Order: sequence, then structure tokens, then C-alpha cells
Amino acid sequence: MDLKFSVIVPVYNRPQEVDELLESLTKQGFQENFEVLIVEDGSENSSEEIVKKYTSQLNLNYFYKENSGAGASRNYGMQRASGSYFIILDSDVIIPSKYLSEVKKALHESYTDAFGGPDAAHPNFTALQKAINYSMTSVLTTGGIRGKKKSVGKFQPRSFNLGLSKTAFEKTNGFSKMKAGEDIDLTFRLWENGFETQLIENAFVYHKRRSTIKQFFKQTFAFGTARPVLNKKYPETAKLTYWFPSLFIIGVDIAIIATFFGYWQLLAFYGVYFFFIFLDSFIQNKNLKVALLSIVTTITQFYGYGLGFLESRFLKK
Repeated sequence: MDLKFSVIVPVYNRPQEVDELLESLTKQGFQENFEVLIVEDGSENSSEEIVKKYTSQLNLNYFYKENSGAGASRNYGMQRASGSYFIILDSDVIIPSKYLSEVKKALHESYTDAFGGPDAAHPNFTALQKAINYSMTSVLTTGGIRGKKKSVGKFQPRSFNLGLSKTAFEKTNGFSKMKAGEDIDLTFRLWENGFETQLIENAFVYHKRRSTIKQFFKQTFAFGTARPVLNKKYPETAKLTYWFPSLFIIGVDIAIIATFFGYWQLLAFYGVYFFFIFLDSFIQNKNLKVALLSIVTTITQFYGYGLGFLESRFLKK
């Protein structure tokens, strides 16, 4: 199978992230040629000078376009790529040295026209970044749907680490105009057109994510608003589990109110749950601060997603 990779990275006002990403791509233990396309999405803080640093080390193309969002920028890059298989990355990831080799190996063993890979926390990440990574990937918080385990049903790739064949892109026209949930929307359209997806467990990236609790809340809120839209657009994909974060935060509020009337048992239940979050994070990260912050980021994630889901479901037309 002749696979030529084109790595496509949309970026908006994050030159430092592009610097770290491109540096990691120069360290790939991959013997074949691959191209990298940086698509500047109308940034005021341009990455062009950063890109110039790596033109002698990478087959690198830089494009500047008017701001239109990440999905449209990914499509813009794929339309101009010369490869037969596109790898979509967010600008805030760092790529392990064996990443491309693992992708090619997996596709040769079991080819699919799309794939997704997990994300992990780099040892050099801050305690908050590690805590956010835990909350987004733990079986205790998201059920492992972001690549922590194989048995998650049909895998839905996420756009921070996603592969797509040129054939599938041309058939589906790539990402839609959705501002959030556009990667899941693409997955559903891939399935509708007969394309298969898979999780490549060894094709993980180090994902820095948002750097503050406020930014993380806004991100998860956007995820929550997208889900009812997707449920309406693809009713056959709707699941009861998508309500869990909203039910969780409603339950917490009820538990707090109940304590004022002498009923503390429900709040104690939540306390036990957060103790297990703390314990599991501590075992994984071996860091007390990360374990404590994991409670904060898990609460932030549930409230962000849950409130976004409820607003989109009941308040937006």
C-alpha cells in the first residue's frame, strides 16, 4: 500500500505551540517523506517566522487565510495537500518520535479510511495540564471514549489527532461548518458513506490542552452545546449517556440543598466518587497536586459540558 502522509495543522494566534509541534516532527524516526502544512487561520500573532526556522528540516508549506474556524482551515489544508492520507493535528500537541511509524504500521495491518489516536500528558506538562488530561481521558470521568481502551464501540476520532484518507475527504467534503463537534459530525458522515474508523492506540500525542480552568470550562461548554445538535442531526446516534454530565451536576445541586434539611447521604455519595477520582489520578500521576487538581478539573468538565448540553437542548432553537 502506497501511503504518503500530509500533516495538516490549523493555528490561530499560537506561534509558540507551532514551534514545539514542528520541533517534535523533526525528531520523527520515520524514513519516508512526509509533508507538513501549517494553515494560519487569520491570526494576528503570526507563526510565519517560526515556520521559516524549520523549512530546511521539514517538507513544509505555510498558508495564511482569513479567519473561518478550525474545520474550514483543515479543509483548506487538505485541498492543497499532495499526500494520499491526511493527518490532522491541533497546534497544541507534541508528537512522539514513533508516531508516523505506528500509524503506517497499523494502517498496513488493518486499513481504514480514518483513524484516531489517544492523547497523553507529557512529563514536562504543568500540574493543571496533567489534571485536565486526566479528566478528559479517565475511565472514571469519560468512560475511556477518547482512546484509553479498545472496547468503546465504534471509535469516533477527535480532531486533535485524526487521520483521513484523500478518498474519504473527497467523498465527504471534510469538516462541516460546525464550530464545535465538527469532528464527530465528520465521523458520522464517514460511516454513512461506508468508511470505517479505528483507534490506533500507539499513535498517541502529548496534548497540552487549555492552560486555565476558565479556558477549560469554555472548551467543555462548547462540547456540551454541540451534542444536542448532533443528536438532532443524527438521531440514531443519540445515547442516554450523553445526559450523564447534566444529571450529575443537577444531582450535586440537589445534594447540597438536601444537606440543609439534614439529608447528607447523597452528598456523601459524591464525596466517595471524588475520593476515587483523587486516588485514581494519584496512582496514575504519582503527584499529590495533580490528584487534587483532578477533582477541580473533573467538576469543571462536568459543569461545563452539562450546562452547555442543557442550554443547547432547552434554550437554543
